[in-house]
Amino acid sequence: MNRIVPLILAVALFMEQMDSTVISTALPTIAEDLEVGPITLKLALTSYMVALAMFIPVSGWMADRYGAKKIFRLAIFVFVIGSICCAFSATLSQFVLSRFLQGMGGAMMTPVGRLVLLRTTPRSELVSAMALLTIPALVGPLTGPPIGGFITTYFTWHWIFLINVPVGIIGIWLATIYLPEVPGTNPPGVDWRGFLLTSVTAAGLVFGLSVIGLPALPPAVGIIAAAAGLGAGIVYVLYARNHPAPILNLRIFQDDAFRTATIGGTLFRISTGAIPFLLPLMLQLAFGLNPFQSGLITFAGAVGALMVKFVARRVFAMSGFKMTLIVAGTLGAATTAANGFFTPQTPHALIIAFLLMSGVCRSFFFTGSNALSYSEISDAQASQATSIASVVQQIGLALGVAFAAFILEASSVVTGSHLQLADFHLAFFLVAGLSLFAVVPLLRLDPMTGAAVSGHRRPKVVQSEAGE
Repeated sequence: MNRIVPLILAVALFMEQMDSTVISTALPTIAEDLEVGPITLKLALTSYMVALAMFIPVSGWMADRYGAKKIFRLAIFVFVIGSICCAFSATLSQFVLSRFLQGMGGAMMTPVGRLVLLRTTPRSELVSAMALLTIPALVGPLTGPPIGGFITTYFTWHWIFLINVPVGIIGIWLATIYLPEVPGTNPPGVDWRGFLLTSVTAAGLVFGLSVIGLPALPPAVGIIAAAAGLGAGIVYVLYARNHPAPILNLRIFQDDAFRTATIGGTLFRISTGAIPFLLPLMLQLAFGLNPFQSGLITFAGAVGALMVKFVARRVFAMSGFKMTLIVAGTLGAATTAANGFFTPQTPHALIIAFLLMSGVCRSFFFTGSNALSYSEISDAQASQATSIASVVQQIGLALGVAFAAFILEASSVVTGSHLQLADFHLAFFLVAGLSLFAVVPLLRLDPMTGAAVSGHRRPKVVQSEAGE
């Protein structure tokens, strides 16, 4: 297998993961500098995810029309420009708009990168390719919290965004030299009406659910936005049924593997989106740690995730997608709930051990669900599959942040006090309970689904001497 392609594509994931973990660790400090509350600043996290969800649908069409390699390089360039704007932001509105610009670049990077991988990798090597794709990306979460915490504690948070500049330049250079040309397919004209409907759906749901629990805005604003998003989504479903080439072809959900992996992965990603938001806040606001100390603890989850990539192919070949994902999802929910028992007196070594296990479980689940999603997808459906999967994944992550922040805000309102440790404990328990539902759609999955990708073989039936 050509390893250089997934490693180059992983540059995009590296920047995204580094960026998200750095911001989560530095959130209280940035909020103080911009003179807003930590929960209010989650608008910056939400605006990035809104941009992703809005512009991902058109990324597949752009890759088919102009070539995936060209769009991938353009996406990195836009992301780097957005990073520079974040570094020089002086107000909340500037920071939110800069994050939105980053999201526009990120909306093209990840799905187009996966599209290149799908069209240049045999299905039998897809698990290994997906693992290689995420190994360098996991260096982002691995180095993001301690580096971001160190810079925030001893320098200034503005510098953390400039990390993306040299990484982006290297990524564009390597993509130009080594990335294979994936020619366009001359698709039909872009479905602008569908683009408008999907944009309103994604933006309305993500923004609405976020600001419902936002102190700076009335709850009615969030309710109206979420209702508008839901309404636009219903209209799009009806519209797409009769359109010959909708921007997001929902017929792809007829594929059992794609449907199951998408539903289960979305539910699990809600907890994945919530944890990077909840954990640094709890360690800093409730435990009294500084950003650097918080980052040194939270990076343990990335270490666990990194370990999985070296054994993923063997485990999936031995147990198959169904069994591995059910076990990983169940244990992932359990280790998420464990955060709800941590107190300032809990030994840091014990916290790190649980975060390490949590990272292992999450990595197994996402490596498997990503590969399962594309295990039975044809090359003709690849751009649609990557676009839809990326939209749903980002909405799931955004909902995780919105859900966690809403729980914190609601809990503090009920108790009539500032954020307390009990508020964080409640949030972790509810998030863990929700993520456990990710295994439900997997229960009906055929054990041999995706076997051509996982390498899993049906156990031989040993007959008795009587021929039974």
